[in-house]
Amino acid sequence: MTVLLVFLFSFSLKYAAATAFHGNETDKLALLEFKSQITEDPSRVFASWNESVHFCQWTGIKCGPSEERVIGLNLKGLSLAGIISGHLGNLSLLNSLDLAENSFHDEIPPQLSTLTRLQYLNLSFNFLTGGIPVNLSHCVNLESLVLDHNNLVGQIPYQVGSLTKLQKLYFRNNNLTGVFPGSLGNLTSLEELYLSYNNLEGEVPASLAQLTKLRLLGLSVNSLSGEFPPSLYNLSSLELIALSFNNFSGNLRSDLGDYFPNLQKLYLGNCQFIGSIPSSLANASKLLQLDFPENNLTGNIPKGFGNLRNLLWLNVNRNHLGYGKHDDLDFVNSLTNCSSLKMLHLGDNQFVGTLPHSIVNLSSQIQRLLIFGNRIGGSIPREISNLVNLNLLDMSNSNLTGGIPDSVGRLTNLGSLNLGSNLLTGVIPSSIGNLTALVYLYLPRNKLEGNIPSTLGIPSTLGKCNQLLRLDISDNHLTGTIPQQLIALSSLTKIYAFYNSLTGPIPVYIGNWSHLTYLDFSYNNFSGMIPRSLGKCLSLEEIYMKGNSLQGTIPDLEDLQDLQSLDLSLNNLSGPIPHFIANHTSLHSLNLSFNNLEGEVPITGIFSNLSADVFVVNSKLCGGIQELHLQPCVYHKTQKTQKKHVLALKYILTIVFAASFSTLALLVVFVCWRRNLKDRPEQEDRSESARFYPNISYEELRIATGGFSSENLIGSGSFGSVYKGTFTSDGMVVAVKVLNLQHHGASKSFTAECQALRNIRHRNLVKVISACSSSDFKGNDFKALVFQFMPKGNLDEWLHPETEIQKSSLTILQRMNIIIDVASALHYLHHQCPTPMIHCDIKPQNILLDEDLTAHLGDFGLVKLVLGFSNAPEPHLFSSLGVMGTIGYAAPEYGMGSKVSILGDIYSFGILILEIFTGRRPTDHLFQPSSSLHHFAETALPEKVMEILHKTAFHGEMTSKATDGEECWASIKKEQMECLVGILEIGVAC
Repeated sequence: MTVLLVFLFSFSLKYAAATAFHGNETDKLALLEFKSQITEDPSRVFASWNESVHFCQWTGIKCGPSEERVIGLNLKGLSLAGIISGHLGNLSLLNSLDLAENSFHDEIPPQLSTLTRLQYLNLSFNFLTGGIPVNLSHCVNLESLVLDHNNLVGQIPYQVGSLTKLQKLYFRNNNLTGVFPGSLGNLTSLEELYLSYNNLEGEVPASLAQLTKLRLLGLSVNSLSGEFPPSLYNLSSLELIALSFNNFSGNLRSDLGDYFPNLQKLYLGNCQFIGSIPSSLANASKLLQLDFPENNLTGNIPKGFGNLRNLLWLNVNRNHLGYGKHDDLDFVNSLTNCSSLKMLHLGDNQFVGTLPHSIVNLSSQIQRLLIFGNRIGGSIPREISNLVNLNLLDMSNSNLTGGIPDSVGRLTNLGSLNLGSNLLTGVIPSSIGNLTALVYLYLPRNKLEGNIPSTLGIPSTLGKCNQLLRLDISDNHLTGTIPQQLIALSSLTKIYAFYNSLTGPIPVYIGNWSHLTYLDFSYNNFSGMIPRSLGKCLSLEEIYMKGNSLQGTIPDLEDLQDLQSLDLSLNNLSGPIPHFIANHTSLHSLNLSFNNLEGEVPITGIFSNLSADVFVVNSKLCGGIQELHLQPCVYHKTQKTQKKHVLALKYILTIVFAASFSTLALLVVFVCWRRNLKDRPEQEDRSESARFYPNISYEELRIATGGFSSENLIGSGSFGSVYKGTFTSDGMVVAVKVLNLQHHGASKSFTAECQALRNIRHRNLVKVISACSSSDFKGNDFKALVFQFMPKGNLDEWLHPETEIQKSSLTILQRMNIIIDVASALHYLHHQCPTPMIHCDIKPQNILLDEDLTAHLGDFGLVKLVLGFSNAPEPHLFSSLGVMGTIGYAAPEYGMGSKVSILGDIYSFGILILEIFTGRRPTDHLFQPSSSLHHFAETALPEKVMEILHKTAFHGEMTSKATDGEECWASIKKEQMECLVGILEIGVAC
């Protein structure tokens, strides 16, 4: 018996060793297969994954203590790209897999379902597509399933409800649809549930009441409906409730706060809740943030909120709060007990009464105080300086009286001060100059008087605000001159100073405002000449100097390439209209009326389509287009001038006489040439294409494209089809555009296309490789162009994938790079190529992406010939497309018969920017006849920019990887937000 036991024991050891050895090899092979699918490894993580060391020593690998088997794989945040290999399913002892914050794409491999020991799975912040694998429910030991910030689609599988050990479930920031599955109520161990930023609909299921351990619930930014979910009242452990941006409605129960003693954050913004704010919330003593903006709430803020000693954030913006009584703001007294308060937003409600003095006793930690858009009177207390940490103070659109206290200069952290649209009097205190962090200063529509502060050499001067971007002092009673110290603020981008009584000349050093884009000095008492140095403000887009006493001539401003609006009306300007105005391609608004201008009105540029209102009361002007009804120009020449004209006329007649003989000779040659032209059109086309590109035969293209097979068809249009091809000689992959010669104008356009494309070379234009003008095997004419192949397809496929599993999303940085690439291509076409050209069809389908996602401008998935500024009578013949763009992208004036211009491309470029960042086509069903993509973006800027951005863009570089908090904008840095707002403003401006 003993011998038998020894034998069996020895056998079991050998078997275990063999099994362990086999498991080791399986793990190693699985890891190597995973490595083989990695396409980008900037940190050289996989350099250590080699035979020189055991795989348990490879970067990111964790093996078990008793046997050399992989139990953990952690490659989080290493900027890896590629496909997640299904061979990971062979790591049978794996209990933790973390591939978050990388650039993995394609689907989640279903083979992960074999990892029955897996407890932690994190694939967040990638570009994964497809649905959530149903068979993940086989991973019965999962405690944490984190798949947020991807491009997952489809419904949440009800089988997820069988993962009863789950404590964390993160599906937020995807494109999931369908209803909130009731099976999630089976996850009784769940503590954190995030489904926000998806497209879920319907009501929150009653089964959620079973999740008695739930602490964090994020459902914001969906289409959920119904009342405040009744099932939540059973979840007393909740610390976070986020329901913002849904379709919830109805009243909030008065005893709401009694059910959530542990509640810290309550987000109910942008829903349709009515009724009053539950006073019982004052009983939730742990509350940190209360966020109720943009609902239909009435009543007032409960005074009991003063008991919330830990409160950091109270936002009730855009409701109907306030009873219209003098004591509406008494609740502010109680809020002074909230010693940690950092943000109080009462804007756009119906509060009335006097601004309570107790507002200066709010927490010294407060950073944002907004009370705008109410009917609050009284004066700004001097003790406002107690709020030393304020960085945003907005008291605009109220009924405040009195002066701006000097003490405001002690708020040295202020970045934005808005006191506009009140009844404020007195002077602008010079102490504002102490606000060295000030970026925005808005004081319009008050009764302020006196001078603009100017003592730059003293610390308390406006000139010290060297970060100031926008200054609005319009519609006041200000007097005096523009201080030279203000001119020193080169940071300024917009100045609004209209409707004041400012005097003196416009400072000669105004050119120092090098970043200025908007200048409005209208309706003041400025005199003297407009300084030539204004032409050094190269960023200027709009200039308004209407209603002053300016004299002299209009200076040359031709260097202001971005100038769009110029209003110099109601002055005493004299002299001729400068030539630069007629030559300015971006200028679309002009007013020179009520001056003393003289001479001929041009008929080109903006002058070709202007009304007489632009020139009214300029009696010495003449000429112009007929619609202006100006008197014709009559020149009284001196005898010397007349003599010069006679000599010039003789010279011209001599040239004409000599040229007539040359023309006759050319006519004879032309007639002879036309007789032979019909006999050799094909040879002419061949020589034309061969002159510009190496010619290639029909047979070579037929072989390269597999006989022009449908499998190789990339795209098609009215002028032909595009095929993918591979040359057998060198393996080069190309795209072949085969012209449909049955289409009217296609044959003529072939020669024109070769002529135009021969001299354009740019990294952001699709490269032309070769051309073919021949005949097929049946003797039919055949014409084709061969282009560089773009492996990543066109931009439209990335923005609007036709199938659920087609393309990954683009990060914000990638989208910006594409915009820059297209802008570079357009700049080249418009200003740098030998013959300036207009593209006429800027849209996502015509933007091709190479392997590195570098954008190339093309057409029909490849390239389209641009229109040139030709002297030909029919410039449209230079295009392979006989229309001027695509509906939604084409400039509106094209539909009314206007000529093509650079401005048409700029309009299309603007639409492209808005589509790239909002994810909406200009023809989206959301836009009714009274709306548009442009209006959609314009009305959202700048405050609501996060509401219109395509949520799939929030991956990677531009956003922080915050794992808590529901409001996406809260995790975006100020500089990043300004960048996003800026680029959308560019799109709107275009």
